[in-house]
Amino acid sequence: MDDLTFIEKQFPISKLSKESYKERKANLGQTLTGLGKWWGRKPLILVRATLLGLLMPSTDNPKKDREIFLKILTMDDKGLELRKDKSIPASEVYRYLTLNERNRYFTEEAGKIQYIKGLSNDEKYIAQSLAFKRMSYDEKLKYCKRPEEVELKDKKEWDVINEHLGTKAYTLQELVKQLGEKRFGKVPTVGDCFAGGGSIPFEAARMGFDVYASDLNPIAMLLTWSSLNILGSSQDEIEKLKEFQERVYKMADEIITKWGIEHNEKGHRANAYLYCNETVCPECGYKVPLSPSFVIGKGTKTVAILKDNAYGGFDIKIKMNATNEEMKRAEIGTVVDSKLVCPHCNMETPITAIRKDRRLEDGTIIYGLRRWEKNEFLSSKEDVFKERLYCIRYEEENGNRYYTEPTVEDLKREEKVIELLKERFNAWQEKGYIPSSMIEEGDKTDEPIRTRGWAYWHQLFNPRQLLVHGLLMELIDKEAKTKKEKVVGLLGVNRLANFNSKISRWNSGIGVEKVVDVFSNQALNTLYNYGNRGMIDVINAWIFTLNCFDINLNSCLYLSDARTIKSTATFWLTDPPYADAVNYHELSEFFLAWDKKMLLDVFPDWYADSKRALAVKGTGEDFNQSMVEIYKNLANNMPDNGMQVVMFTHQAVSVWADLTLILWAAGLKVTAAWTIATETESGGLKDGNYVKGTVLLVLRKQLSDTTAFIDELYPEIEIEVKRQIDSMRELDDKDDPNFNDADYILAAYSAALRVLTSYKKIEDINVEYELSKKSQRGYVSPVENIIGEAVKIAYDYLTPSGFDIFTWKTLTPQERFYIKGLDLEKSGVNQLSVYQEIAKGFGVKEYKNLLQSTKANNARLKTALEFGMKNIGTSDNFSNSLLRNVFAALHQSIKEENTMQGRNWLKNELSNYYWSQRSTIINILEFIATFEHIENMKHWQEEAKYSKLLIELIRHDGV
Repeated sequence: MDDLTFIEKQFPISKLSKESYKERKANLGQTLTGLGKWWGRKPLILVRATLLGLLMPSTDNPKKDREIFLKILTMDDKGLELRKDKSIPASEVYRYLTLNERNRYFTEEAGKIQYIKGLSNDEKYIAQSLAFKRMSYDEKLKYCKRPEEVELKDKKEWDVINEHLGTKAYTLQELVKQLGEKRFGKVPTVGDCFAGGGSIPFEAARMGFDVYASDLNPIAMLLTWSSLNILGSSQDEIEKLKEFQERVYKMADEIITKWGIEHNEKGHRANAYLYCNETVCPECGYKVPLSPSFVIGKGTKTVAILKDNAYGGFDIKIKMNATNEEMKRAEIGTVVDSKLVCPHCNMETPITAIRKDRRLEDGTIIYGLRRWEKNEFLSSKEDVFKERLYCIRYEEENGNRYYTEPTVEDLKREEKVIELLKERFNAWQEKGYIPSSMIEEGDKTDEPIRTRGWAYWHQLFNPRQLLVHGLLMELIDKEAKTKKEKVVGLLGVNRLANFNSKISRWNSGIGVEKVVDVFSNQALNTLYNYGNRGMIDVINAWIFTLNCFDINLNSCLYLSDARTIKSTATFWLTDPPYADAVNYHELSEFFLAWDKKMLLDVFPDWYADSKRALAVKGTGEDFNQSMVEIYKNLANNMPDNGMQVVMFTHQAVSVWADLTLILWAAGLKVTAAWTIATETESGGLKDGNYVKGTVLLVLRKQLSDTTAFIDELYPEIEIEVKRQIDSMRELDDKDDPNFNDADYILAAYSAALRVLTSYKKIEDINVEYELSKKSQRGYVSPVENIIGEAVKIAYDYLTPSGFDIFTWKTLTPQERFYIKGLDLEKSGVNQLSVYQEIAKGFGVKEYKNLLQSTKANNARLKTALEFGMKNIGTSDNFSNSLLRNVFAALHQSIKEENTMQGRNWLKNELSNYYWSQRSTIINILEFIATFEHIENMKHWQEEAKYSKLLIELIRHDGV
């Protein structure tokens, strides 16, 4: 194929991973997150790079291709200079300068680095520039905007780009148009049928592509529509929308002030309310406030203290500036390990027992809580759990804040809230201002039903929250004059639902002490205590950032099933819910409950339910069949020279194998695969032993008619794996490596799948059977076997530094596993999953006994000293290996502080083999000696030091 694009030949994995991480770490500062919650949005820089990689042709000068690619994305040296927007601290600048430069720009007084007095701004700029140029890419990013936040305008830079690409563009949008017209005769259309939070359609439109976007879920499409139409508004429209937000808030604020439900007798206004559940201890009959902790604020040292009131319950006193001892006591709550720990009788009772859950003989669990009725928004007398207001944070006119327990007057204000809501409840439900729909049972939606008895969505909100949110909905309905105003209002209420409900957590952290969001993970977790925002704080959720962007508004947006798409796209970019733990359809119902009626008013052609029955979810035959239908439909709605990229986040080979079969059955073939690290440590999507990255599977239409047998594939796969690794090594920047071992192994996956899917049919693989089979423990599919063989080829080819291919192949699989593991450990890799993958690659089944630590993200192999002399010469392969004997020799040398002991061990144990194996022994010892000055290999320091001594002794050993 001579028309390969940039992304099919190469991709700047390392830099894009760093840029994606930077974007993720911006949290709510990300461009689209302000519009509302959606799970697993892909970083915009990843979308931009992927689209540019699909559009930009590859040439016979791959290094120049990469230089131009990075230049367009402002990810080259000059682009980073353009993006630099933060001043580097003087002490940091000083660190990067030479002695002469330091003397020219800085002075040091009492250990403090300062610029020389009288230094001009130009001179300071020169010092900053010198330091910035010498920083690593990671360091530079700390002082830079994101690529999307700047625009490349330098004509000289564009001239370099145009010369290489044969274009005449001076903006990214012009470049997209011209490259598209050269290749396709028109501006390409980017399609996404799993639009979700809108990252792909938004970034495609911002780059100048025409856009097709659809999703089955109305909340997903509301966010996607907003990303294009709200953020694509003119500056004048944006200002009017901001004014609408402020006007509605001001009106609501005036009404709430008039009601008198937030101000106390001193005129101070509440900005946060803290509620907890209470239940009766079955052992002593006391009514116990439930909370895992009674620490309210770590910064203000505020705690709740339970006082036995001698009337069968507890008063709750609030104390600020608590002592360290009081803080420590408050950390111990009344709910520990899902058990009620009664502070009166000190007895423990499982919460499940309090709820009266029971298991039948057939294993079925019957949940004991009463289900609430539709007209209820408060617990009844017979309910197991009742809510109690136990703390209020007030704000004085001067901004000073303080916590206090509720007074009699505060509790009267709570009663007034209930009366005000009762007066409006039925009418507001009828008009759709507050939710009225039942919670449909499901994997995630069972939680509130099972643990609290809440059967309707409005029951996830307390009276104060329902009153405030309902009031805002009423005002939106009355005040909004345009479609965009209504949408901005809906987005505001959805944000408020996320940050102000009975399942919104109270964060007691230093510098935080506020109500935070519901969706810290992908669940609807009920809480024993929660926070409620006062109107002072409601504004922070209601009013969100509105910026305007230059967007190509030639877009088609549909709320529809991906199987029914009839629109054609040049490029389909999709992030399907594949092997995904996120139940989008269920979780989105939390927001749909608020939006149902107004959504249909704004978008009369839409529907307002999550279409659970049609949602692509889970795994298995039905799921696989749905995916085949969808991707076959996309392939049919793509020109022969069109392309697709499927994004997914998963490591298991079985997942790769199934997805490959799905795409192959849909008439597509793999041309490349890359992994970009897209998740931050707290991303929540993947954790522990899962890959924290997104795989990009690049695909074209399968236009071949050829057939092959599996046996015929292996020689072809071996050639392709080695060719792929060689080309990646040739491209790699030695000073700033782009690829690591994981990337080379992924390249092996990609090479195997490229060869496999280049054929129309493989005689030994029954695709329909593989996709329809039920999951069987221990079953390995033919495609998994093919990928496994490719991985073995890659590991054999990827010899660690210092080993030649001949020596490497003489080592046993266990020895290669061990040395490869040490090589990765040396470069900072410590995930247990990596060792699992290496073991598979070398065909090593038993390896746990070789590991000193098996913690998910802190795994490592044993050192020679940690092995000691245990299990030498036993029946397993490793105990008799040359490497194990080298470890024993090191142990003896260190223990006796004499390398002669180590040399003698080798000569005695290996006997006649010692002389023939001497060069390999030296090879291994030289490898261990390289650990000496490596920070994360400190546990190998003794072995590294003695390796150097032992090398010399063995090298000069005579008969």
